[in-house]
Amino acid sequence: MSRLYDFHGGIHPPQHKDAATGGPIQPLPLPPQLHIALAQSVGNAARPTVSVGQPVLKGQQLAQPDGRLSAAVHAPTSGTITAIGPHPFAHPSGLPVETITLAPDGLDSWQPRSPLAWQDASPAQLRSHLQDMGVVGLGGAVFPTHLKLAASPLATLVVNGAECEPFISCDDMLMRERAAGIVDGIRIAAHALQAGQVLIGIEDNKPHAIAAMQAACAGTPYRVVSIPTKYPSGGAKQLIRILTGIEVPHGTRATDLGVQCLNVGTLYAMARAVLHGEPLLSRIVTVTGAVAHAANYEVAIGTPLAWLLQQAGMADTQAEVIMGGPMMGITLPDLHAGLPKAGNCLIAKSAALFPPRPPEQACIRCGDCASVCPAQLQPMDLFWFAKSRNFGKAQERHLFDCIECGACSYVCPSQIPLVDYYRFAKSEIWAAERDKNSASLARQRHAFRQFRIERDKSEKAARLAARAAEQAAKQASQAANPAATSAAPAASGMDDTKKAAIAAALARAAAQKEAKPLSEQHTSGLDDAKQAAIQAAMARAAARKAAADAAKAADAANPGSPPAAHPAQTGMDDAKRAAVEAAMARAAARKAATDAAKAADAANPGSPPAAPPAQTGMDDAKRAAVEAAMARAAARKAAAQAQKDASE
Repeated sequence: MSRLYDFHGGIHPPQHKDAATGGPIQPLPLPPQLHIALAQSVGNAARPTVSVGQPVLKGQQLAQPDGRLSAAVHAPTSGTITAIGPHPFAHPSGLPVETITLAPDGLDSWQPRSPLAWQDASPAQLRSHLQDMGVVGLGGAVFPTHLKLAASPLATLVVNGAECEPFISCDDMLMRERAAGIVDGIRIAAHALQAGQVLIGIEDNKPHAIAAMQAACAGTPYRVVSIPTKYPSGGAKQLIRILTGIEVPHGTRATDLGVQCLNVGTLYAMARAVLHGEPLLSRIVTVTGAVAHAANYEVAIGTPLAWLLQQAGMADTQAEVIMGGPMMGITLPDLHAGLPKAGNCLIAKSAALFPPRPPEQACIRCGDCASVCPAQLQPMDLFWFAKSRNFGKAQERHLFDCIECGACSYVCPSQIPLVDYYRFAKSEIWAAERDKNSASLARQRHAFRQFRIERDKSEKAARLAARAAEQAAKQASQAANPAATSAAPAASGMDDTKKAAIAAALARAAAQKEAKPLSEQHTSGLDDAKQAAIQAAMARAAARKAAADAAKAADAANPGSPPAAHPAQTGMDDAKRAAVEAAMARAAARKAATDAAKAADAANPGSPPAAPPAQTGMDDAKRAAVEAAMARAAARKAAAQAQKDASE
């Protein structure tokens, strides 16, 4: 027989287990609806993989894990998804969580199942299979089982069958009736962990379970150990201490010391998942207290708690209900929640079983709480620090080593709910830690944003500097090699000589065009007779225009006189006509000089612009010649007009 060790503290509360262990495990029919919460582990809630209105089969995955601490969720039966959204959850806060509502079709049709050849599978394949099957710890902590199998090899695998808390008997009945399945799970876990020995601890108040497990372990190296009944011997650290003598200190995991602890319910679910390909769809639940049919029921995950209690015969629908045991359980704020994987027990409270707690009084520093604390803490100090919100001091006194067993509250003569204060302090510390992490993340994001802005600025400045340096180098190269700069026009196939020749030809053509009389430009293609007629007509028109201009000038000089008649009808003498023609000739000469200057500018674009005719140095002889030519032209026009008038 193995040597047993003792742990510090502990209590012996009334057991109240007999009411639910008088008969076998009872199968429970399916309810009208199943409310399957997505938060079924200590990690993130699973992500839905189905939609509203979709038909599903039993065992089909409804939500996939979201992270290593998350576990999948499956359909406990076949039916149709009717809703996905917030719904009451079995938690003391009463806050709703994302939940999938399934309406069973009554057929209970399975999807094809996929068992795993675990002896040929790698440890990683086994862990992935268990996560996909949604297997978590069924002792109450719902820690993902696949993570518990990650540490190997180990010296000892401890199987927890103690079930020390009052009223709860689901593990007891599971060991009595399904010991072979539990041993199958032990075999798989021992293989995965490469455990040197397996110790199965069961409290001595469960003789039927001890006998059943010993029979199932016959022919195996696994040892069933009967341990003294004392609360909380079912705590992982306390059971490891009892069976191995190993004390797991603060801040150390049991696996660091070569030990791992798994609950019998978890091992049974592992065997069903690996050997039969069945996800975790149901669990054994103890329903006891103020009910007519106290028993252990096999209940589908997601079964409404109110419906379950109604099947067990709870008469008072307004009575408070505890989920878990009376020492570590929680009072449920809403019974419409679905059964979670952590729901191992439901206790309908009554005044006889749970008399009202006396009012809280001041702490008298008696020390009873410290004497029963299995974690060897100073509960009275933790109480004062939590009440005064001095959370730093509470952490220094190892607040998080408290397993919230409730032994201190049970023995407190002042009736102080000590565990409630510890839970409050832990929640506040966790909230502060989350805020700190969020602020740290925000600072990191802000710092990275500033870094990114500065980086973009420096990269832009570097690009501009590189471009400026390239331009400067190009200009310096052009200044150092002017021949290369002038080579660009030559590359187009035209040298300076050809350019100069073309410019000179264009200038000569423009000069010739300006020097050629207008009449000659338009009549160069006509014979002499036509040219003479055209010139005569143009002369007559010029004469008429000159006469009209003279008449307008006379009218302007004598505003009171009647308007002057047309030159053809007036008696304008030859002297006035000659004066008018002389003025027109001078105007024409000035225009001709201006046009000549423009032509000269066009022929010599590089020269300074020519001065207007009034500023030129034209001599009198040239001016007189021009005026004489114009006078002769005007005389010829006048003579032609007179001849035409006489002929008419």
